[in-house]
Amino acid sequence: MSERTALITCVERYMGTAIKNKFESQGIRVVTGSYPMHSQTDCEELVKSAGDVDILVANLAEPPMTGPVQKIENADWNILFDSLVHPLMYLVRAVTPQMIERQSGKIIAVTSAAPLKGIPNNAAYCAARGAQNGFIKAVGLELARANVHVNAIAQNYINNNTYYPDDILDNEKFLDHVKRNVPTNKVGAADETAELAAYLASEKCNHMVGQIIPLAGGWVT
Repeated sequence: MSERTALITCVERYMGTAIKNKFESQGIRVVTGSYPMHSQTDCEELVKSAGDVDILVANLAEPPMTGPVQKIENADWNILFDSLVHPLMYLVRAVTPQMIERQSGKIIAVTSAAPLKGIPNNAAYCAARGAQNGFIKAVGLELARANVHVNAIAQNYINNNTYYPDDILDNEKFLDHVKRNVPTNKVGAADETAELAAYLASEKCNHMVGQIIPLAGGWVT
């Protein structure tokens, strides 16, 4: 079997490094993109520079801009959509033609479980992540007949440097919050997301399309 190429965006943030390490351990060639990735040009040039992309991992992250709905700032709202929603569309739109032509491809978006449940004082973040999830569901159904498999890992309470960094894992107040809200009573390991991404990217995964897969310790199912 010939070597496959994966393109992982914003590799230094969120789940990028864990997924990169997992893919490389499986002999997948990894091309990476850095943060920020906001413009159409940035996204299209990255896809073009990667050449033939067998696997796209749209790993996009931005802090949630927490606050009550009546105090949402336009700038905060816009940066969430500019960081999470628009680049997802740009990336998928750019990579889709080559995958359709080959009748083969895997697209994995690392999104969030937040909009699946809703989080008070995080309406803007839930809106942006919800837009991502809705886009992936529709694109997954659209591209399935072209043998392009599109899914999302909708995670929460997973160790990563953007939302749940190492230094918060020993915080007593945070740990109490986790025990009250997460049925597994813990924050999950980044390797678990990487394992799921590896399965979705594998040639064994052929009948799963348009799925928003919660990975959140039972916080949402």
